Formats: sequence, C-alpha cells, structure tokens
Amino acid sequence: QVQVVESGGGLVQPGGSLRLSCAASGFTLGDYAIGWFRQAPGKQREGISCVSASDSSTYYTDSVKGRFTISRDNAKNTVYLQMNSLKPEDTAVYSCAANLMRRRCPVGETPKQYEYAYWGQGTQVTVSS
Repeated sequence: QVQVVESGGGLVQPGGSLRLSCAASGFTLGDYAIGWFRQAPGKQREGISCVSASDSSTYYTDSVKGRFTISRDNAKNTVYLQMNSLKPEDTAVYSCAANLMRRRCPVGETPKQYEYAYWGQGTQVTVSS
C-alpha cells in the first residue's frame, strides 16, 4: 500500500527553523522527483521546492530560496525540507508528493500539482510570536 507521511511541523517564532520529513512506504521515493507544496489559509496550494531523482538537482520558488533546503535520503526512503529564517507568511500546511511524470525537476519551473501523486496528509507549520 502506497503511503506518504509528512512530519516535523509545529509552532515556531519568526526567525526560527524546522525540518520537515516526507517518509514513503509502498514505493521507492528515489525513483521519482519529489515536490514540497504548501497551502496557506484561504489560498491555493503552491509548489515551493523539488528534488530530482536522477541527479538530486533542486528547485526553489523565489519566496523560499536561500532559506529552505530540500534533500533526500534514499536509504531511509525519506525527503526532507529544512526551513530556516521562518516568516509569518510561511504559515501553511506543508505536503509532499511524487512526480509520476518526471525523474528530474523541470529547470526553473514551479512544481505543478497535476504531475504529482501519492499525497500525504500534510503537516501544519505556524510561524508566530
């Protein structure tokens, strides 16, 4: 049975850090490009980062570039999102998913939801003082 579970969210003060995990079972994360998405209250879900299967190349949307780092540990079948210098506008539910259409993140392109499957439930990140 295919399952993806995100964890690591929580409440953090502005400027703080969190590391999110995306753990998979029932399939091999290393076979796919993996994307992180987030959905803030009242907004549509947006793709924020991607890590390729083929060469571990990465993509970040401008709003998180320089603050977030995506990585993968294929031995643990897990992808991580290290989030530093968090801002209140980073508050959202964060989800990960597997790109069934590509092994490599498109260069310079925001992850597109329709290319992704095996969504988890998400993990809440709240940045507030």
